[in-house]
Amino acid sequence: MEKKLLLSGEPMGLLIAQTEGSLDSVQGYSLAVAGAEFNVATGVARLHHQVAYLTKLGADPFGKLIARTLENNGIDNSLVRYTTERTTGFMLKSKVTKGDPEIFYFRKGSAASTLSVEDVEQVDFTKFTHIHLTGILPALTEHTREAEQLMFDKAKAAGLFISFDPNLRPQLWPTKEFMVETLNRYASQADLVLPGNGEGQTLCGTTDAKEINKFYLGLGAKAVITKVGPKGAYCTTADGKEFATPGFIIDKVVDTVGAGDGFACGVITALMEDLPLEKAVERGCAIGAMQCTFVGDNEGLPTPEQLQAFMSSHQRVQL
Repeated sequence: MEKKLLLSGEPMGLLIAQTEGSLDSVQGYSLAVAGAEFNVATGVARLHHQVAYLTKLGADPFGKLIARTLENNGIDNSLVRYTTERTTGFMLKSKVTKGDPEIFYFRKGSAASTLSVEDVEQVDFTKFTHIHLTGILPALTEHTREAEQLMFDKAKAAGLFISFDPNLRPQLWPTKEFMVETLNRYASQADLVLPGNGEGQTLCGTTDAKEINKFYLGLGAKAVITKVGPKGAYCTTADGKEFATPGFIIDKVVDTVGAGDGFACGVITALMEDLPLEKAVERGCAIGAMQCTFVGDNEGLPTPEQLQAFMSSHQRVQL
């Protein structure tokens, strides 16, 4: 069976400021598509792997843009559902030359927030070998939380490899405590958990990569790769494997948005190619670094040729 990845989340219209300054003073925006899972899907497709996206969109211009963008990027959009009762979410992003950009969401009550168990029931999980889920979709509503849990259940029953990225969005959750409890419950069901060490402080009470990995292995995950920013990543598996992977040195960080999604894309595609875990983490570090050199959320995600050129021409940090 040919390897194929399933993702689910909320892709949004993205309005990127064309000039620097606060969002209420910007005179013009350029249009794109955003969303962590969309970024991962785009990266996976650029590396010539099969990938499908399950989501719900409004019958509106943003929804049409997203569906067309998925198709143009080689992402299977046959699982996209539509509703005339809700609109597609979108977001504003400021332009910066240093630091993180200002973000403002227009996603409350969006079409994607109505994704339900009924939508998941229509998916044939036996057509896939891998599934990548994040903590963003379940942050939206009780409906999406139930839908994500069903995806875990169906994926496990069908024998899919399950990867999970917490992707913290505290502003979308009713309380911090509920967010932590819910995301850690999902993580306990995954084959691979991909937290950042900053997220570890909230979810595990520590920023120490070794302790974060130990925490999630204790919950039931089979492997954990904790990202430690430009330094790289630290991996631990339930069968005793443990190693640090140094990051790649880049000349200038332009924008860190999407770096974690690039990392996930690298790890997942390498595993789909049956490469060793060490090579998967190395590829994740490379694509995460590449994404940091671009302004957009996914412009830095490479083709196989671009990835090879980057990995062969960039030095690694000293651990």
